[in-house]
Amino acid sequence: MRMTRALYSGAAAVALALALSGPPSQLQAQTATAAVAIDNDDIGGVVTGPNGPEAGVWVIAETRDLPTRYAKMVVTDDQGRYVVPDLPKAKYKVWVRGYGLVDSAKVDAQPGQQLNLRAVAAKSDAEAAKYYPAIYWYSMLKIPPQSDFGGSSDIPAKVKFTDWLNNMKNNGCIGCHQLGQLSTRTLPEGIGKFANSAEAWVRRVSSGQSGEQMVNLLAGQLGGVPFRYYGEWTDRIAKGELPHTKPTRPQGQERNVVVTTWDWGTPKQYLHDLIASDRRFPTVNAYGPVFGSPEYSTDAWPILDPKTHTVTYFNAPMADKTVGAALGPGHAASNRQVAPSPYWGTELVWDTKTNNHNAMFDRHGRVWFAARGRGANNPSFCNKGSEHPSAKRFPVPKSNRQLAMLDPKTMKYTFIDTCFQTHHLQFGYDKNDTLWTSSGGGTGVVGWLNLKMYQETGDAARSQGWTPLILDTNGNGKRDEYTEPNQPLDPNKDQRLGQVFYAVMPNPADNSVWGTIRRNPGAVVRLEPGSNPSETALAEIYNVPMPGFGPRGGDIDSQGVVWVSLASGHMGAFDRRKCKGPLNGPKATGDHCPEGWSFYQYPGPGFQGIGPNSAESSYYTWVDQHNTFGLGRDVPMSTANLMDGLVAYTDGKMVSLRVPYPMGFYAKGFDGRIDDPKAGWKGRGLWTSSGDRTPWLQEGGKGMTPMAVQFQLRPDPLAK
Repeated sequence: MRMTRALYSGAAAVALALALSGPPSQLQAQTATAAVAIDNDDIGGVVTGPNGPEAGVWVIAETRDLPTRYAKMVVTDDQGRYVVPDLPKAKYKVWVRGYGLVDSAKVDAQPGQQLNLRAVAAKSDAEAAKYYPAIYWYSMLKIPPQSDFGGSSDIPAKVKFTDWLNNMKNNGCIGCHQLGQLSTRTLPEGIGKFANSAEAWVRRVSSGQSGEQMVNLLAGQLGGVPFRYYGEWTDRIAKGELPHTKPTRPQGQERNVVVTTWDWGTPKQYLHDLIASDRRFPTVNAYGPVFGSPEYSTDAWPILDPKTHTVTYFNAPMADKTVGAALGPGHAASNRQVAPSPYWGTELVWDTKTNNHNAMFDRHGRVWFAARGRGANNPSFCNKGSEHPSAKRFPVPKSNRQLAMLDPKTMKYTFIDTCFQTHHLQFGYDKNDTLWTSSGGGTGVVGWLNLKMYQETGDAARSQGWTPLILDTNGNGKRDEYTEPNQPLDPNKDQRLGQVFYAVMPNPADNSVWGTIRRNPGAVVRLEPGSNPSETALAEIYNVPMPGFGPRGGDIDSQGVVWVSLASGHMGAFDRRKCKGPLNGPKATGDHCPEGWSFYQYPGPGFQGIGPNSAESSYYTWVDQHNTFGLGRDVPMSTANLMDGLVAYTDGKMVSLRVPYPMGFYAKGFDGRIDDPKAGWKGRGLWTSSGDRTPWLQEGGKGMTPMAVQFQLRPDPLAK
């Protein structure tokens, strides 16, 4: 049993706190207002400010004594009380952060110590605003009026109003990193002097190995007009303009959240994602290591052991060792710079060959990766003239990323050569343990690997298949010859969709497979594999109706409802069971089931002058099918990319899960794991990682690294 202590109000509690915490100068408050019980691996106490107890503020405990930097963060209750639970033995710096405050002085502390803290009120709105999430600053960006679109201004005529927003948010400028944090609402030193801030922004986005992609979007697709708006935004901020709204402190269940962070990775390389368990069986890999996916940055894949707080690296090999880096044409990162980085100069800091985008655990505890093992040219069995069942119907000459598997028990790494390009991957609920993959949203196919067959035969070619997305537009219920995208419908044929899945979502309710289409307005697509998917698979498409638009990542609940992150600032839900009309045939081409859609606006302020909206730019949505977090089964959650964390939708309201330190946290995906079903809140939690391509833009600046992050939900703010 752990020794439990309690902090009581009055002189006795003050004396005890002094005895446990060292010199009086280290204490920020000497008076407690209520009892706080702690164990010998907790730190607890009361936070008070000028007007008494401070409710809904964060207490942060950080140490560098462990093998990697470690921090744990909690929220005070309505009496200002807090408990930072289950801390590894180490010396900690502890301080208070919150809205309406500035950071308190950092106090030395150790687990088992009762520590009262004194909050420091901000002396001005400007001081307080330094701690606001990025969305409060980014929502200050002006959006062109709708009258400027359609060829009436210098905005390209083909660009619609919603295209602009789509690109200013999660399908464009916030698709790789946050905007609005201190480092992006100001201009970096070292980029030079310019006649105006618009020119400075041109130089800024030309920097580094994503410069080509940023310039092509802003200067090409959007005609260079955004530079003027971004320049005007940073000018107003430099002159002292502040956000037009203020955040509220955490309320309700938001005060029960415990956030734990571990540094992993390097200051130069970013992480795209991590994986902790099998989403179908979330007790797989209980208490085990979590695995990182660095995408374009490096072939040194980080592995965090949360029990020992150690980070190791797996140096992923290529099957073809003669192949160069996965950068340049065909990739979303470059092997050259348009202009030097203001942080790293001319150094090319990304050098991957394997291009590990993300990963999934299988039920046996093995980790499967969307990763590259060779060059783009596919083997002969993928191409025209092959007898492979899928190639006979839709040959695929190239793929820029394939599959790989790592067995953590032996660290044996196996490359699985696929004809189809991989991007996201998810295991199905069928008897074959089929691994379904998306190709990333461009032209291509939906691919799969029959895991049962592969395990029995070791034959990757025989165990795989793929299909284009074919709509049953002639309505006869079977797959026929088809017209190509953008060709007129033929009443005697089906039609192929031009884009394929970005997110991929096997449906536990009926074994169909869903995906998102990243366009404006965009869509979700249902794929019914049929008895022989290469020949029988048929698709249904459901466009996103207004007020929604711009889907990116999505997931599915146990009832078959699809949940998606939308650039409109909504979490969208599509329930096919609500559709009233025919789901195939010549009229079932996307706009035939608006009644299936529901929209839930994300928290946070919106851009002014365009009606009700949230500027939130969520990258991905995930559904907690198994209550791995504690809010219940089938709770949809999204990355809150401008709010430094995640957001859940439950009981008709949004619940924000913020990483308060360091500011600038940005995730691209997350996972849930149950380490011990009998351990209550301590035995379950969400896992995610910094997904920002630029870790040096977060609080702390150059030298900061990506983080692995765990979110847990206590029954109350004082649970130990």
